[in-house]
Amino acid sequence: MPASTRISNGAIALGAAPVGFAGRIEAIRVVGNDHDLPSSELERRLIELGFVEGARVKILHEGLFGRDPIAVRVNEATVALRRREAASILVEPDRG
Repeated sequence: MPASTRISNGAIALGAAPVGFAGRIEAIRVVGNDHDLPSSELERRLIELGFVEGARVKILHEGLFGRDPIAVRVNEATVALRRREAASILVEPDRG
């Protein structure tokens, strides 16, 4: 994983993680204008889908073209997300 995708505390952006990645959500930080929604709206939608602090996540699958979208298991639900939206979700990888 490129060093530029790592956050200072060891967390990474979910959108940069490979298929098979598993971990826990540390935070949601929506920055920039590279998505189609206002930042507050994207954050609200992610929270409504279950992307909350402490939730377990695993990337199950990615699209053939451009690796987009990704299928993410969040707790017991499976959700499809664009990688640019998943980049707003900071996750701590599982240890071991």
